[in-house]
This record gives sequence, C-alpha cells and structure tokens, in this order.
Amino acid sequence: MSVKKTESSSSSRLNSPPSTPPPNTITVPEIPIEIVSEEEMAFIEAALAATRSSFSSSSIPSICSSSRSSFPSSSQFQSNVRSIHSITLLSKRGLSGCSEPDIEDSGNLRGAQKRNRLQESFLSRFRGKNGLMVTDFTAMDWCEKQMEFKLRFGRREVNRAMKAGLARHAELEQEVVRKFGVRTESAEDRWATKMINFITGVNQLLFEGLTRELPLIGFVEGVWIVGIIDEIQMPKTETDGKPIIVDIKTCFRDRLPAEPQKRNGRLQLMCYKCLWDTLVVDGFFAEHFFNFFSLNQYNLLSKEIREETAKSGFPAKTLEDMVRQYRTACSMLPLAQDQLLLRYESQKDQSVLAEYQFAYDSDWVKKQLQSSLEFWTGKREANYTPEEERWKCQHCQFESVCPGNPKPNTSQSSPRPDRTPGSPRPDRMPGSPPRSTPVRLSKFFG
Repeated sequence: MSVKKTESSSSSRLNSPPSTPPPNTITVPEIPIEIVSEEEMAFIEAALAATRSSFSSSSIPSICSSSRSSFPSSSQFQSNVRSIHSITLLSKRGLSGCSEPDIEDSGNLRGAQKRNRLQESFLSRFRGKNGLMVTDFTAMDWCEKQMEFKLRFGRREVNRAMKAGLARHAELEQEVVRKFGVRTESAEDRWATKMINFITGVNQLLFEGLTRELPLIGFVEGVWIVGIIDEIQMPKTETDGKPIIVDIKTCFRDRLPAEPQKRNGRLQLMCYKCLWDTLVVDGFFAEHFFNFFSLNQYNLLSKEIREETAKSGFPAKTLEDMVRQYRTACSMLPLAQDQLLLRYESQKDQSVLAEYQFAYDSDWVKKQLQSSLEFWTGKREANYTPEEERWKCQHCQFESVCPGNPKPNTSQSSPRPDRTPGSPRPDRMPGSPPRSTPVRLSKFFG
C-alpha cells in the first residue's frame, strides 16, 4: 500500500525546548505522522460502522477469518479447566527464559519438550514477544481467573457495548488525527512505529496542550510494559507545568459505576502515571530492550518509515536511531501530575456522567503490579474474585464453567479453547506483522 502524502511536515522539535512564537505571528497548523496497527484500524472502523447504524443489528461484524472451530461441549471445556490448576503450580520460573529440557528424566526429546512447555510462565508464553499491557493488570484486578481463562481459551467476543466504547474512543481520536497507510516489514519496524507515535504525540502535547491515544513503552518492576493513554493535557495555568493524565470510560447505561469499576479505573490511570514517570526519571533501557525482544538494533527500517521520520523532523534509519529519538523525547518531559482524572461518559449522547479526580498512590500501585506479576511469572495461581464482588460472574463468558461462580448458568454456551500460546491479542500491541500499517496524522490545534 502506498503512503498518502502528508499535508505538511513537522520540523525537528525534540532537540530543543519548546519556544513561544513572537507576538502577532500566525501559527500554521502542522500535521505530523502517527502509526497504529492494522488490526486496530480494522477494529475501529468496524466499531464506527456499527455505531453509525444505531445498533440496528445485534450481530457482531466479522473481523477475523470465518473458518473457526465450533464450541466444544461443556464437559470438554470443564475437563480443560481442571487442567489449569496444574499449570501455574509447575511454573516457578522468572523472566530469564526457558530452561533446557531434562532428557534423562523423560527418556525422549518429545516428552521433555512437552513437559518444558507446561513449565513456561504465562508471561513467556503469551507476552514474551510484545510485553505486558497496562490492560493486563486491570484485567487481573477485575478477575484473575477470568484473565487466566482468556489466556488459555481465547478473549471475549466484542459485544454491542464494547463496540460503542471503541467507536467513542475512535471519534475522540479523530478530532486530532487522520490516518493513512505505511508499510512495515519487520518487528523492528513495528516497534519503531510505536515510538514514532509517542514522539508525535509528545510534540502535540508540548506545543498544543493536548494529545490522545499516546503509546508508552517502559520498564517497570522488572518487566516491559506497553500502555496507551486515552488523553493527556497540559495545564492552562502557567504555575503548574505538569501534564494531567485522563482516562475516559463509556457507560452503556446512564448510571454511576460501582466501586470495583472505579477502583479498576484508578489502577489503570496509576499504571500510566507510573510508566510515564519511570520514563522521565529512569529513561529507556535500550540494550535490555533489544536483547529481551531479540531485536536487531542495526536493522534498516522500511523505506516508508525512513521517509516519514525524515519529513517529520526526527530522521531515523535504524531502530537504534529511533530509540535514540524516543529517549530524547522522554528526557524533555516533566513528571505527570499526582492528581489523575477518571471520566465516565454516556454512550447515548456522550454526556459526562461523572468525573473523579484522585491522588496517585505509588505504594498501592506498586503492590498491585507486584501481586499481578506473581501470577504472570508463575509464582502463584490465579485467585477467584472476592465473594462480595461475585456479581461480576453474571457478565462473564466463563460463568458456566468457573468453579468460583456461586450460581453457574449451565445452559450458556461454553467458550472454545482456540487460544494458541504465544499468539498476540488484537488489542493495540505490536503483534503479528501486518503488510501495511495505517499512519495517523495529528491535526494540531492552531
């Protein structure tokens, strides 16, 4: 796919602090690039299409291939569920990779490889190529068992409310960006596009005071974490130069969220703040990044990416060049505000139902991350949701088979165990290589 030409190219603004234009000077809006995954583009377009039809149909648009296996019987699924308990008990590994198979104990290589596969942690099996997402931690806060089931048996199908939420985020994003396609040819290209998105977003934040869908890649609590901030704003007053991080939730029904939902939103925002501040204070560990994800830092980026970075004012020929630009951008940033903002909107008319502003709690979020990582690294099994929050089970796709559900609905269809270990989830991660990647053009406010 050929790249559409940008309306204008942004100058190199990352090597010097932002300057104020002279009085009576007309600022011409500039349009830098930002790149998102092909899966996300298709997902957003489908969600927008579904919303425009005013939910005239309850069926879900087919995003993936239609040749999918049928659901197994409930007894087959329950047999698979019982096998889960042995997985995390066997896994006592850290983040350093797989151990060699013990051939003497097995008697043959195939048996040794099978046993070694069982001993792999969920982190290495499902997030080894992409890193953990911030939403992985919020999913653990909601229900650890549900997260485990999703990893082993596949993620939840997108329902009407979820499509509406995706569509609303797409609308907010389209207020500041437009998109076109650019070709990516390697894992190095895909990580580079994430960093391009970050740099263009930071430019927009510092010069225009607002950006949305800002991707972050950082090393926190011994693991690589990827997050995408809904919205980040610079304060309008000159006394405080720290940006405020905002997360926007859409509600299918016009009612205030329950406390577990608000807690989940607070955790998400605190994770973003932790990731942001870590990048500002500690920087980006380039060598560890290259080694952990087995990336060739000298690999030549695709021609289209090289051309776009040059036009945008931060030329990069290799991933090493792109990482250098990413680190420079991080060094320019102030710490985020300790006050975080959680906003709830109605899906019907986008009216604001509630806003919650709360203080960052570094100790609490650190404990939450460490507790989740004990599961991801195989040090403990997943816990069931607390009894006082078991109302969540009524909305879970695994309610008919989960031992923690107090009132299982056995008539509900069981999910199919079609999750392939190591395959990426289609949720804004640099996953399987697309042939072309949509490019977002940020529309700076004049």
